[in-house]
Amino acid sequence: MKILFLTHSFNSLTQRLFIELQNLGHEISIEFDINDKVSLEAVKLFQPNLIIAPFLKRKIQKEVWQNYLTWIIHPGILGDRGPSALDWAILNDEKIWGVSVIEAVEELDAGPVWGYEYFAMPSSRSKSSIYRNEITEATMQAIKKSLKRLENNQKPVAVSEIRENIKGNLHQKISQNNRKIDWQNDNSQTIIRKINSADSSPGILTNFFDNEYFLYDAHIEKKLKGKPKEILAKHENAVCIATTDGAIWIGHLKKRRDNEKKYFKLPATTILKDFLKNIPEKSTSFLKDKNTYQEIFYEIKGKIAFLHFPFYNGAMSSEQCSRLKNAFQKVCETDAKIIVLMGGNDFFSNGIHLNTIENAEDSPQESMQNILAMNTLVKKIIQTTNKITVAAMRGNIGAGGVFFALACDFVWAKNSVVLNPHYKNMGNLYGSEFWTYLLPKRVGKNLAEIKKLRLPIGVEKAKSLKLIDDHFGNSRTEFEEILQNNLVKTLTQENEIISNKINTRKSDEFKKPLAEYEQEELAKMKQNFFGFDPSYHVARYNFVNKVKHSRTPLFLAKHRNKNNSN
Repeated sequence: MKILFLTHSFNSLTQRLFIELQNLGHEISIEFDINDKVSLEAVKLFQPNLIIAPFLKRKIQKEVWQNYLTWIIHPGILGDRGPSALDWAILNDEKIWGVSVIEAVEELDAGPVWGYEYFAMPSSRSKSSIYRNEITEATMQAIKKSLKRLENNQKPVAVSEIRENIKGNLHQKISQNNRKIDWQNDNSQTIIRKINSADSSPGILTNFFDNEYFLYDAHIEKKLKGKPKEILAKHENAVCIATTDGAIWIGHLKKRRDNEKKYFKLPATTILKDFLKNIPEKSTSFLKDKNTYQEIFYEIKGKIAFLHFPFYNGAMSSEQCSRLKNAFQKVCETDAKIIVLMGGNDFFSNGIHLNTIENAEDSPQESMQNILAMNTLVKKIIQTTNKITVAAMRGNIGAGGVFFALACDFVWAKNSVVLNPHYKNMGNLYGSEFWTYLLPKRVGKNLAEIKKLRLPIGVEKAKSLKLIDDHFGNSRTEFEEILQNNLVKTLTQENEIISNKINTRKSDEFKKPLAEYEQEELAKMKQNFFGFDPSYHVARYNFVNKVKHSRTPLFLAKHRNKNNSN
């Protein structure tokens, strides 16, 4: 079946849906919903059997849905209508939520239902995290059920005819007033829930030091206390703010737009640095501490060490790369035989930190510093020959993060992980992280195909290309259970693995030292950062500042480029 995606952007849910429906044998093309003219043109060019709208910010025009079957993916339970669906669900502390596949009609979200799926709402997780996980998984199930109904010539059903105990209502677009923080009365969990309901967009607006900021990336603090709204401490990227019953950590802020400038998201300590000179630095070790916020931590279970680094949106700045390298070194000094790089729940890694680079006084130089810091981390992992290393991808992974993971001896992924093993979409970056050493060695004859990629791939494709060794687990719990079993089995082969690893590293270094690979990669990167072609800098600026799309890239809009097969 020919399916056209009309979407605001190629976000995480749209990418996963693209992969899943392609795996089912459907022909997919994508058009960004820039305006009525563009969308109508795309429909006429592609002549789809079905249109799916995974992520829209406006109504689909009448001329489209009257002539083509059109499904809206609504991130809400049956009968839920209107904008800000997931925001309201988190703010109202709903216990059950879901996804509905609704046929487009004149009235927004009021059409008949093709499919739906419910899930238990997790507590203390951000909107973006729930969207990437529970909403995305529910969408896959609901869409597959909907397609089955369509294939069987079944009709959609009105909400009123579906017998369900839980049904939603019409609601209005959520505002800052609906979730405004009352620092003198709200407790920590209430504040975190409010921030979670707006993370990653638009954030919760509050006032510090006579400036207004949007808050993101909230975490509980169980020990520190003070007067509500008092800044108690700073640690790495985050600041600790007192509440009525304790304190919370805020990892990221964005200054409110003024008449002169539009701002973007940055680490809280970066934005507030001029006001934090007398604020104490809270020191913590890398060993896991359940009572406080840690951007990087490890835990040891028997002979296995698990190193976690849940970086916000998977981005890794120069400082974060250096801290992670130091944490890895600390773990290397323990008696652990296997070191498992866990990344975060939502992302394993997405490579260099474009926001901190854009914010730097010298962005080209900071780009190079970030790459060098990333390379130092990757090199440390490659050269660790007395431990077995494993990359355990529980969340999505892209760009330099993929090649960072390939530095490990084994690469395993959760079944739902989406990989973007390429740099091309960021101004045709060449990339480093020793990929010219790691990639050919791992994938062999598949190298040429991987180098052409511009689109995301799923774990089945990644395994067939030898980018990963295996994938398993349909849930986080299931993945971690199977992971533990695999690690125990791997321990029984420790001596053989370590011996082969030492010999391979010596042989590889003799043939061509790692330093040569890095020098060659960095020479290409210097052209990206300091050369005459500004493509990378333009792409980074557009990404960081969320510049609206003016067109759909041809590698997505296949109806506009029939010769494009990537």
